[in-house]
Amino acid sequence: MKALQVEGCVIVSADGMLADAHGDMPASLKFEGDQRWFQSALDRADIIVHGRNSFEDQPNSAERKRIILSHSVAALAPDPDNPKATLWNPQGASFEEACARAGVTSGIAAIIGGPVVFKMFLERYDRFWLSVASQLYLHDGMSAFGNAGELPQQSLAAHGLVLAQTRPLDPEHGVSLTEWRRA
Repeated sequence: MKALQVEGCVIVSADGMLADAHGDMPASLKFEGDQRWFQSALDRADIIVHGRNSFEDQPNSAERKRIILSHSVAALAPDPDNPKATLWNPQGASFEEACARAGVTSGIAAIIGGPVVFKMFLERYDRFWLSVASQLYLHDGMSAFGNAGELPQQSLAAHGLVLAQTRPLDPEHGVSLTEWRRA
C-alpha cells in the first residue's frame, strides 16, 4: 500500500453534472444522506484537494488541511486567507511536493473538485466515491470530468477504475453511492 491514497468524492445528477451551466452547485443537488456521507468522508481524510471555485461548506471545514489549485502562484505558497491551506500551481510543483509543503505525506487525500481537478487525478485515483442523484437532470450543466457527453462512470472505467459496490444514500430521492476502485 502506498503512503498517500488518492480518493475522489462527488455527487452528480443522472446526466453526470456536478453543477449548473453557471458552475454553481444547485440546492437541488444537495441531499441530506449524501451530505452526511460526504462530511464523514472528509473527516477521514488527511488533506482535501480542490480548485479555487470549489469548497466543502461542512461544519469541520476550517479545521482541515487543504491544497487549493491556483494559477496565481508560481509553484507553492501559503494561502493568505487560510492558515491550513497551501496554494498549488501544478505547472510549478508536483502533487507530492504540494502535499509535503502542507505537511501530509501519508493517509488519504480527498479530491473534491471541480472538473479540471477531478480530471487531473484520473490516473491517480485509488478510489472514487461517486454519488448519483438518479431522478435529477441538470441539462447543459458542468460535467464531473469536463468531458461533454461522457458520464462520470465512463470516464472512471476508461481510466482503470472498476465498480466495487453500490449502496443507497437517499432512496426516496434516488440517490446512491458507488465506490470505484483501481483495478
